[in-house]
Amino acid sequence: MTASEGEIEKKVSPAVQPAETSDAAPPAYGDSAPVEDIEAGKLKRNLKGRHMQMIAIGGAIGAGLFVSTGSALRTGGPGALLLGYLIVGFMLLLTIQALGELAVLYPQNGAFFTYCVRFISPSWGFAVGWDYALNWLVILPFEITAVSITIQYWRDDLNIGIWIAVFLVILSVIQIFGVRGYGEVEFVLGVIKVTAVIGFIILGIVIDCGGAPKGGYIGAHYWHDPGAFTSFYGFCSVFTTAAFAFSGTEMTGLAAAEASNPAKSVPKACKQVFWRIMIFYVVGTFIVGLIVPHNAAYLLGASGSNTKASPFVVSIQNAGISGLPSVMNAVITISVISVANSATYGSSRTIQALAGRGMAPKWMAYIDKAGRPLWCIVLQIAFGFLAFINEASSTGDVIFDWLLALSGISNFFVWGSICLAHIQFRKAWRHNGREVSDLAYAAPFGVIGSYIGLGLNILCLIAEFYVSVYPKDAEDFFMNYLAAPIAILLFIIWQVYTYFNKDPSLDRGGWFTKVENMDIYSGMRDGILDVDLPPKIEYPTWGAWFKAAPMRVFRSLI
Repeated sequence: MTASEGEIEKKVSPAVQPAETSDAAPPAYGDSAPVEDIEAGKLKRNLKGRHMQMIAIGGAIGAGLFVSTGSALRTGGPGALLLGYLIVGFMLLLTIQALGELAVLYPQNGAFFTYCVRFISPSWGFAVGWDYALNWLVILPFEITAVSITIQYWRDDLNIGIWIAVFLVILSVIQIFGVRGYGEVEFVLGVIKVTAVIGFIILGIVIDCGGAPKGGYIGAHYWHDPGAFTSFYGFCSVFTTAAFAFSGTEMTGLAAAEASNPAKSVPKACKQVFWRIMIFYVVGTFIVGLIVPHNAAYLLGASGSNTKASPFVVSIQNAGISGLPSVMNAVITISVISVANSATYGSSRTIQALAGRGMAPKWMAYIDKAGRPLWCIVLQIAFGFLAFINEASSTGDVIFDWLLALSGISNFFVWGSICLAHIQFRKAWRHNGREVSDLAYAAPFGVIGSYIGLGLNILCLIAEFYVSVYPKDAEDFFMNYLAAPIAILLFIIWQVYTYFNKDPSLDRGGWFTKVENMDIYSGMRDGILDVDLPPKIEYPTWGAWFKAAPMRVFRSLI
């Protein structure tokens, strides 16, 4: 089909049911149940388009950006900070586009872990699902501790345990309102965060140009003295910080199961990820690198839980601007609450989906009439009480650090698995005689983008392995790389469990699912919704194709 530049093609990828036996012919289009009746179960589709877009744009902006960038700046320098965030950001852009394609076609609870079960192997899906759930389970007490410490910027006379209790109550109250409560909170807090980051970028430019009460023109001085890079080791260490800052970007795919119209809201949300990465992370970290020297003494305390060392806050203080440091600290407080809210959402939905597939205790699959996975939420809030360990125990810091080690590099496993699942899905899609043009939403970078994304994830894992083994220290290695043996252990556990447990309802399979055995039909979305796609254009020559490629990619992201 040939279309002119101005034409818009409406595509509906009709939903289908799986064949009852492996020998049956592929089912005819239009035979499936509505999407609400499939694996998403009794979850309520109460997330509107504005919720999805704000979750994509500002959902995970938190301490990782506002505080931990200081640690990355100190260890790597401004050049390494910018380059590391560009690499991880580009990798996430490719990953989220691939996830969007799968989420539009299969808007199921559990999202990417279920795609791993179907298109990679059940054992790896089990490992990725629990790895992701554990990541958010341990992130919650960390974020609650961080937000409690931010309050000490104003009131350091009160015990931090008081604020931990207060924020646990706030999170619990939000959960009462179900997914709509989560969506509204994220929308409001997201608007505040986005406004604050844009405001800081403008202010940072003013400071850099010498417009602040203190200090003169800075320009690119700090890129020359003390320098743009510290060492290759410092550059490699930036990737973990960047992964922590970008964690939660994939929440868009997870929320597709509760979106009122995933066919329209998910593609739009995925496109917003590009602007979030370019403006908030890349431009934001570039500005930080311009106005904060990487050898500044206060960066020695820059970690995810020490907002007093936030380069965003301290740079404003050093510029002699009164009042704004408190405003920025308030924004950080709001941001951390938002991430804690996302942690509760991410883990509870993932664990509920795991339980629904028999990969977690069955009682965790329960969803009440309001669409809330109650027992999973209770479990997540219970993990939040671990924040008191860091405060009450003399060994709390050690215990807390080892809990956080469970998350570590887990994001790279999740993101790499999304890319691999997309690659395998495209193989199965083609094996079943389908074309890319049959998809309701196709990733603009195609399967090549997923190959590149997978490769970048592997390179980041290699870089982090180098950081973990140099210098040689067993404790540092496991502190940085504990998520890797945990993922391998989880993979083996499901292989062994399904070998001895003959329950036919369990997902079972070999080390890697063959293309001919992949199920591409069950759980496809209902065909009543349609989505606007870029026009399909035929080019007479390869030269014409390459010439038009930049504009095609740009149009797919706006």
